[in-house]
Order: sequence, then C-alpha cells, then structure tokens
Amino acid sequence: MPLRIGPCEPWPFDPVCCNLPDGVDEDVIDRQRVVATFILWALSGRRVGPSCPYTVRPCRRACLDASPLTVNWQTAGPWIPYLGRDGAWRNASVCGCKSDCSCGELCEVRLEAPVHDVLAVEIDGVTLPQNAYRVDSAGLLVRTDGGCWPDCQDMAAPCGAPNTFCVTYRIGLPLDEAAITAFSTMVCHLVKDCSGGCGCNVASNKNLSRLSRQGVDLEFADPTLIYSEMRTGIPAVDLWLNAVNPYRQTSPSRVFSPDFKRPRLQIWP
Repeated sequence: MPLRIGPCEPWPFDPVCCNLPDGVDEDVIDRQRVVATFILWALSGRRVGPSCPYTVRPCRRACLDASPLTVNWQTAGPWIPYLGRDGAWRNASVCGCKSDCSCGELCEVRLEAPVHDVLAVEIDGVTLPQNAYRVDSAGLLVRTDGGCWPDCQDMAAPCGAPNTFCVTYRIGLPLDEAAITAFSTMVCHLVKDCSGGCGCNVASNKNLSRLSRQGVDLEFADPTLIYSEMRTGIPAVDLWLNAVNPYRQTSPSRVFSPDFKRPRLQIWP
C-alpha cells in the first residue's frame, strides 16, 4: 500500500495578482483552495507539496542485509565477519554501518522519500528533540545525538507504549515560488467561475470549441483534449506543470528491493 494518499491542507495562497471581484466570500476562496490543491497535486505527479502526516514503525537495516554473504546475525552475536572491498576480513556490528563515507558507525533508518519534514520521533513513548536527528537524501533518518535507533520493537503494542519506535512525518517536494504562483492563479480562476466572474474568458465548465456570430468565427481549444493531456488550459498553471511534470507522470516513480525493509504503517483501526 502506498503511503501517500493526498494533501490534508491547502497550499499557500497569494492573491496579489488575482483581481478577484469585490465581495467574494472567504468561504468560497477557502473551498477553491482545497480543490486547486488536490488538482495540482495530482497533475504534478502526486509529488509536490506536503502530504498528510504519517506515523510509521521503521525497521532497522543491518550492515549485511545486501551482502552476498548470508549470515544470520541472531546466531552469530553482535559482531559478524565480512569481506571488505580491499580484501581484508572485518567484523560488522548489527547496530550501525561503517562505510567509505563515514569514519564511524552511522545509525540510520530509511523512510519513504521524498521526506518533506519530520514532525515527531518517539522511542518508548518519549519524543526526541529535533536536534537529535536529521534527514539525509534519500529518506535516511540519521541519529546525531550519539544514540542509536532500536534494533527491534514490539509491533503489537501501540505507539507510545514501552518498546516501540514511531516516526511521524510528511512526504512531498517543497513548494517554491513558482508552485505558489501557479496555485494562486488556479484558485483565482476557480473563484471567478464560481462567483459569476469570467475565468480565461470562458467558464471552465463549458466545453465550447467554436463560436460563430454576425460573420465572426471564433475557435477555441477543445477543453477535453487539454484535460486528457493533464493540463488546465491556464497558461501560468500549464507552464509550471510542464516544468515539474514534463512527461505527465500520474504517480511518483518507485524502486522496490527485497534488501530494504519498508516502514510499517497501521491502516486499521
């Protein structure tokens, strides 16, 4: 089951270039912000903006999970012999990994990426301070206070109970100025249609492609074709969509490996 199911709150709205009609109800704006957030989140490949918060139960990855030498560390004790790249035999600790980049053992767990922010990390019901960890790409939660993440936990117990390890975080790429501008333009378009204004000279709910009147013929782009191409017909919005999702992906790309244990997510009750 994928972790991301959509945003829980609307994106930031900048009404500077909106030119909304006077007397527009704030409830109408708030409602269209929610609509525009979901539309642009979906059209951008479901990757941009913070998702709903998720609380997961991470699984530690030992040093030899991806090693061709299959050794059962439960029977080998806290140290496991392994063959390094230089041909020398060494002992690997199951509590951390020593690599070419890190001089010492680095305690880390992998979260589903891209990580937007980490809201809370709880061990045995105690919330760690934010300076006790950091997030490295891609989705690595690294312990920085000298401690280490639990080797195992009681998966039958709820978060906050003894012998549990829970991380609450959000997924998604950060919203930059271009994203906020495109989103604000989309909100203005929807609000004008809803309040009797004119969005892009043609209301967005009319499939008008050709108009002939008094000897004048006007042709418009077919809205159904625009929508089928995962575009909106609003220039400022489509420019942003072309930049962030040029290949019109409908969902984020994902790589699965049997060597990596994905964090456990409770879905019911």
